[in-house]
Amino acid sequence: MSSPDFSLAPGRRVLVTGAGGGIGRAVVAALRAGGAEVVALDLARVLNAHPLPGDVAAFACDLTDEADVARAFGEIGKRWSALDGMVALAGFARPRASLTETSHAAWSDVLDGNLNSTVLALKAALPLLRQGREPAIVTMASGLAVKAAPGYGAYGVSKAGVIALTKLLAAEEAPVIRVNVVAPSAVDTPFLRGGTAHGDPSQPLRLDVASYVQSIPLGRLADADDIAGPILFLLSPAARYITGQTLHINGGSLMP
Repeated sequence: MSSPDFSLAPGRRVLVTGAGGGIGRAVVAALRAGGAEVVALDLARVLNAHPLPGDVAAFACDLTDEADVARAFGEIGKRWSALDGMVALAGFARPRASLTETSHAAWSDVLDGNLNSTVLALKAALPLLRQGREPAIVTMASGLAVKAAPGYGAYGVSKAGVIALTKLLAAEEAPVIRVNVVAPSAVDTPFLRGGTAHGDPSQPLRLDVASYVQSIPLGRLADADDIAGPILFLLSPAARYITGQTLHINGGSLMP
């Protein structure tokens, strides 16, 4: 048996949704550094505010809109006949509110932005991924999907749905496509104020960072590169026997 390959082979064609966000930009940079060809999806206002490098094919898309998803993937299909990888990062959170304080519209908005958008993107990408070289998918969940925290009901439930969706696809698409999910703790990005698209710099942080860090064995808040590295591992041939798994990236704050 050959030795495991820990690199992402140059020329692999990888789609990143939510590519303009803090983690998304780190993932795009890491993929480019590894020689991958990257196509990026995000909202137009995010791509305008955070332009991606010129060699990245960026498409504006509202992933909660089925027709817009079909349009964007039609354009991607004209560029590439296949995808070798996909990183599904798109999502957001509303300000903290208890379940009884959360309107049905707000609840649905969060589920659309995190879970349903991931479903639409994955369904559209699967025909291209099935034609790829050792294709792999990585989705984005959260530690809040498995460790409930007051005020994050809709977000936690939506991310728990992403974990269930990942396991479903890992079973349905095997042995051709591997599908795994990362579940970070808090990451030092604009997401702590709502997200790159939905956040407001004037909003207070979602957590008391000093107090939060005291609960983390590794003693610091995660940064975007802490998440990008494990994502690239899961896309790489080194993870060739891993599918349907949740990789928690949290500095030891949650050890399930």
